[in-house]
Amino acid sequence: MARNLQKLQKLIVVGHGAAGLAAALSAAEQARSRDWSVEITLLEKSREGEAGGNTRWSPSYMRLDAPDRIDPGFEQDMQHASDGLADRSYFRILAENAVATVGWLQTHGVEFVTPVYYLSAGPARIQPVGGGNAIVEKLAAAAQRAGVKICYETALNGLVMTEGHRVRGVETQSSDGVAEIAGKNHVVRKHDFIFLPPGVEHAISNSGLVDLRSQRSAPVVLVYPYGIVVDQDGRRFFDEGSGLVHETWEVFARDIHFSRAGSIAYAVLDSRLFDIEGFGRAIRSEVPPYWAETLEDLAPRIGIPAGALRETVDAYNAAATGDVTRFDATRCDGLKTAGTLKPPKSNWARPITKPPFLAYPLVGAIAYTFGGLATNEKAEVLGERGPMPGLYAAGETTGHFYGTAPNAVSVLRALVFGKIAGREAIEFIRTRADQD
Repeated sequence: MARNLQKLQKLIVVGHGAAGLAAALSAAEQARSRDWSVEITLLEKSREGEAGGNTRWSPSYMRLDAPDRIDPGFEQDMQHASDGLADRSYFRILAENAVATVGWLQTHGVEFVTPVYYLSAGPARIQPVGGGNAIVEKLAAAAQRAGVKICYETALNGLVMTEGHRVRGVETQSSDGVAEIAGKNHVVRKHDFIFLPPGVEHAISNSGLVDLRSQRSAPVVLVYPYGIVVDQDGRRFFDEGSGLVHETWEVFARDIHFSRAGSIAYAVLDSRLFDIEGFGRAIRSEVPPYWAETLEDLAPRIGIPAGALRETVDAYNAAATGDVTRFDATRCDGLKTAGTLKPPKSNWARPITKPPFLAYPLVGAIAYTFGGLATNEKAEVLGERGPMPGLYAAGETTGHFYGTAPNAVSVLRALVFGKIAGREAIEFIRTRADQD
């Protein structure tokens, strides 16, 4: 029988995505292992069938070599991606706990595969079978079996504070009206607390380049390195082959969103795209590309001047004089344009000559923001006076990314630090109860 306490201890978790579910389930398991009776409530503003936040729609790639192995250079990769600004202790804890967390997911029925990632090589990744939706469904079911009470259609209005910086509870909004829920502890995973400073473009992370016409979630079009990209005036504006897609899509998407007229650009290719084995893996849009037998006929279909498009393609073709037998879509192949082309193309520079000619409209999709709550390696939220007693955070609401987001890390860190937050919350409750 769970140990009785003088007062019923309560833990409030906000959010039904990877971080919130991991926190709630981890807390329930930790309490059970301590033989403690703790009432755990998870608040979710969505309806039950729509709950899961970004996790439900994410492919949830995770940067591991295999479910039981993480690359020894993981921490160094995080430092490189952040230009040395990343919190070393945070990413050390992430690396040290990643494999165990994946194993924990497996015990709750989440299966993993090693996906073929788009077309190009890159860091090894694993993926849950069924993507992020599988994480949401499996962890939600496990949490409910463990006794977690999930309140759907219940939004968080704010935190209820006491003693200056200690969390006493939360204020919620539901169909029953405004209510206050008191708790000894609070784990938050929510975007409401992110502050976007002036110069917001530096705080935005773009997940990639998506087809403006598509109705799907994350309809990325990542074949742009194998052709050229033009703006609404029909002009190239960056090196499409400067790196593998996971190295270039974010900078490129940000450029389109903030610097190009109409926040749109167009990937222009010829029919040799179809000769690339597995090219469809790099296209998640369900809408076929615009196409035409000539560039002059293609241009009006995408709303750009035909003469400008012809001039741009001719200039590119004149500079694409390398040995096309070197073309290799899976790696940086060194097939570059002549030095006269500005901007250059550093890889995959084949002439665009084989009809029909294709075009995809591209926009930058905003997936999440940089900045957010400062947390430490215990997932404690940091205030001006250090850790705020009883307040934990995990997931995208926390900071730790700078300049660019390292690929295939977001869901992994949400799960790792959500699990840590739940465990630490129960230990905090135990400590406070002993003091009382």
